[in-house]
Amino acid sequence: MVILLWIAGGLIFLALIGMIYRQVAQRKLLEKDLLEIEKMLQTNVEYEFVLKAMRLATWHLDPKMRSVTFDNDFRENNDNYVPQAGTNIDDWIMQMIPVDQARVKKALDDICQGLTDIFYQQYQVKSVHQGKTYWEESYATIVERDAEGTPTKVVGASMRIDGRKEMESALILARNKAEESDRLKTAFIANMGHEIRTPLNAIVGFADLLPMVQDEDDRNNIINEIRLNNQKLLRIVEGLVSMAEIEAGAHSLALAAVDLNSLFMEIAQFYQPSTNVSILTHLPQDELLVHTDQTVLREIVDNLMQNAIKFTFEGTITLGYDIEGDQVRIWVSDTGMGIAEKDQDRIFERFVKLDEYIPGTGLGLSVVKSHAANLGGTTGVESTLGKGSRFWVLLPIM
Repeated sequence: MVILLWIAGGLIFLALIGMIYRQVAQRKLLEKDLLEIEKMLQTNVEYEFVLKAMRLATWHLDPKMRSVTFDNDFRENNDNYVPQAGTNIDDWIMQMIPVDQARVKKALDDICQGLTDIFYQQYQVKSVHQGKTYWEESYATIVERDAEGTPTKVVGASMRIDGRKEMESALILARNKAEESDRLKTAFIANMGHEIRTPLNAIVGFADLLPMVQDEDDRNNIINEIRLNNQKLLRIVEGLVSMAEIEAGAHSLALAAVDLNSLFMEIAQFYQPSTNVSILTHLPQDELLVHTDQTVLREIVDNLMQNAIKFTFEGTITLGYDIEGDQVRIWVSDTGMGIAEKDQDRIFERFVKLDEYIPGTGLGLSVVKSHAANLGGTTGVESTLGKGSRFWVLLPIM
């Protein structure tokens, strides 16, 4: 009987020991599971932080169902298109602009069929706001395949790249402008030799001829030709000097009261002998004092007048001004060749010559624009091809 009790007690003791061991083992397993859960949560937090920092949207494709589901979206702005879970890939593609659809569709088809392992595309997407689009860049890769090697899951990420595309456009525009500037400079240098040589040859030729001419009228005509070509040469050099000063920022303004009426009458009388067309003035009041730099203003008007004279062979050239509040619009209109609409935006750029057969450096109107800006003003042109042009400068009166 005692032996049986000892045996029963031993069994009970062993059972208790086994129970305690199982409880300890279960607690260890539970602690391990809790640690794994904690690590998983930490990983998810870090994963989400990375997505937010990178401003990414993550998504996955079901190649067999041809569906897309967005899992997270931390992209910039609030106008992003987010397809509903399980949206057909073709419906997703239709949200892109037409020019990108075929290219993106082929790339998605290739990765869904396992023809490629990586998907990378840039495309424009229609915004949720009517009529607007945005740029997007997407990467994707295959993460699961079936026994036959056919893709069963593709994961991807997308981000907004509007800022990058704007920067790229600005860089392309700057590069094109630089290339055009280099081309124009080359043409300018080649043209300058001809521009300077033409009046210089006339001056030298007539000066050599002058001692041999005895008739007084002929001598006076030759002297006038020398003077005219001397003025042409001087204007070319002055244009180059003005542009060099503008580039170097070396010109300082000397502001004083200037009467536009007196200045314009003087300029009109000065240029009348150099052209066969009539030079008129439009002076709406007896006197208008403008607080400005007279030398710079004179150079602005000189360049506008010279430009009008070069391109006007019949009709009239009018130099005038109109008062607009606390500003004055100074203008020169002509009945000359006119300017095509597509060329009007670039006519004030350096080295631009619309007609290579008409003498000029391509700097005059650029000098006008730079001088006007230094005086706190703006420039512009209104023109119709074949009917004439009206160049203007808007300046403050005081």
